[in-house]
Amino acid sequence: MNELTFFEIFDAKCEVADQTVNVKRIVIPKIQRDYAQGRTDPKTQRVRARFLDSLYSAINYSPIKLDFVYGDVDAGGVLTPLDGQQRLTTLFLLHWYAAKRENIPPSEYEFLKNFSYQTRYSARDFCENLVDFDPTFCSKLSDEITDAAWFPLDWKKDATIAAMLVMLDDINDKFKNVDGLWDKLKRGAITFYFLPIREMGLTDELYIKMNSRGKPLTVFEHFKAELEHELKKIDESLAKRIIQKIDREWADLLWKYRDENNLTDELFLRYFRFVCDIICFESGKSTLLRSNDEFELIKKYFSKGAADAQNNILKLEQYFDMWQEFAGDTKSFFEKFISTSHTPEKIQYAGAQDLFRNCLYKYANVSENSALKPRYFTLAEIIRLYAFSIYLLNKDSVTQTQFSRRIRIVHNLLRNSNDEMNESDFRRGGNRIPKMLEVIKTIVIEGKVEFAENTFNIHQLKEEAEKLAWTNAHPELAESLFKLEDHLLLMGQTYIVGLDHFDNFDKFEKLFACNRDAIDCALLATGNYSQKNKNSYRFGTEKTSSWYSLFHKSNIVENFDRTSEVLNSLLSSLDIFNDEQLKKISDKYISDCEKNELFDWRYYYIKYSQFRPNRYGRYKWIDFEHKPYELIALWAEKKLSEKAFQPFLKVIDKDRMSNDPYDPKLIYPDKQIYCFDDKFLIKTDIGDKPVYIKQTADGIDREDRIIKIKAELNKL
Repeated sequence: MNELTFFEIFDAKCEVADQTVNVKRIVIPKIQRDYAQGRTDPKTQRVRARFLDSLYSAINYSPIKLDFVYGDVDAGGVLTPLDGQQRLTTLFLLHWYAAKRENIPPSEYEFLKNFSYQTRYSARDFCENLVDFDPTFCSKLSDEITDAAWFPLDWKKDATIAAMLVMLDDINDKFKNVDGLWDKLKRGAITFYFLPIREMGLTDELYIKMNSRGKPLTVFEHFKAELEHELKKIDESLAKRIIQKIDREWADLLWKYRDENNLTDELFLRYFRFVCDIICFESGKSTLLRSNDEFELIKKYFSKGAADAQNNILKLEQYFDMWQEFAGDTKSFFEKFISTSHTPEKIQYAGAQDLFRNCLYKYANVSENSALKPRYFTLAEIIRLYAFSIYLLNKDSVTQTQFSRRIRIVHNLLRNSNDEMNESDFRRGGNRIPKMLEVIKTIVIEGKVEFAENTFNIHQLKEEAEKLAWTNAHPELAESLFKLEDHLLLMGQTYIVGLDHFDNFDKFEKLFACNRDAIDCALLATGNYSQKNKNSYRFGTEKTSSWYSLFHKSNIVENFDRTSEVLNSLLSSLDIFNDEQLKKISDKYISDCEKNELFDWRYYYIKYSQFRPNRYGRYKWIDFEHKPYELIALWAEKKLSEKAFQPFLKVIDKDRMSNDPYDPKLIYPDKQIYCFDDKFLIKTDIGDKPVYIKQTADGIDREDRIIKIKAELNKL
């Protein structure tokens, strides 16, 4: 085995048939694949750019030793490469470029004519003609070559030649400002180890078999070689163990998940990125400003210069090893803890049940981790899989029963922390993921919910701690609470019912099996359950999202406790819930208002369906406390739009409403009608006519203003 430069390999000594033979020529045989490093697909472009960066660094900073070149040398001194064709071809092109760029005398680069391709006559002739060609470097290098008289146009169809042209252009872009390139190459800036296959004990038959596939080296093959190269610098025995596992145990682990081409390469790389991201987060960092290139990740986490590299390698090993016990059937493992519907001792999760498999297929951050684009495997999914991983790594101390309870806590935190799920240092709270993982680790291993700032939703953290203590004290009621948690409108947060009202846990599901509009009216008849969100008030509608918003605590919403009180009052008032029972509550409220001649805003809301568009349940009051009859029903979720309307006017005549929510009125040919808190105003060309509504001293209507204004209009 010899360490050689590209110059030196053409005179390397080898033992052939008990004779010492000098290498005179390098010939790429017909059975070899085309030159691949100049292809233009994204993966090859990335590999090429990285390889050229390494060569550039070797020329300008620190010499580099490339991987082994294996090959057969015959009695005539002809070297036929088994492995190393791609590197040798690139070195041939780089040395040609250096010779031509720096006007090196032909006698010094004459040896380049001893490098040839036999894959096609065109590739062979191209290499020969290229050595004699002298470019001007005044235009694009590939254009100069293809414009040469000796270059037939049909050579562009040769994959090897096309790839060489691409590589030459990239070499020119990379090295055009480098001085003394030829001398640096000659002094050994780039070397490689050469080993004849007979010294390796390989037979010609095996050589032919290995080359018969005719496929280019994959990114994964480059990745493995680079990983092994870096690991050997740290610990050779550890490097050997890891690479063996990649080729054996871990390949067997991933085999069941293989793609349509029976490959597991991409699966491995996706999970590798997941582990790298966990390492990143556990070190307190963000992945957003870090390269996602697998080769860069090797250098960052698994190279000799990486911080805590040894532990990172062991973590990579642990994170792959822990799945081996399932023999490719991780689905059955996750099914012990996850279900698509409420099931005792399981979490209810509508996403992919086999989280490991989902990671293998989906884990890939967008290019350069742009914060403006979504992840294919979300931050919440990363944390959820992390929780299961921590359990598997601590199975000796955490029982399945304990984890079943603890993963529910994790699940509830994730379901209620969408706004907090952030790893950007520039958003409020900064990168929350590292501390989130710390919280998760404590929950899974110790069964404790610890409050930590700038992590999960603070209300949910507090609730989970309270529920954990409560279920420990009342284990007989735990399943009833878990069932309530899994309701579609609650998704893990049960504050709206509260632990003090455990008699209402099961009733909640019965109530919300009824018509949503009937629930809305019955609730409002029970009490003003609305909540103020900035400048608007919200109610429930037939839309699930409206109730979900009402039932989840937020720091920007007022009157959550009032909503809870009204809801529990309604739940406690009945044993049987159906649409008929709810209608009775609403009808009684309307009847009592009419009997007592007290018509507050809730009366109109409940009696007249026009007040309740099936939208987002948002209303805007000019002055809720003092002018409850001056309101606008919003059509959009958060702002005024032309479809927003004044409900009283809509009940009177929906076909005559203006489209201006800032100036709501009914428009007729001869008049316009406005609604104010204590009156209607009819404007005509001859003057304004107010129609006052009798009210109490507190400003509550003593007569149904809808009936009154309609009667007044009939007189006109």
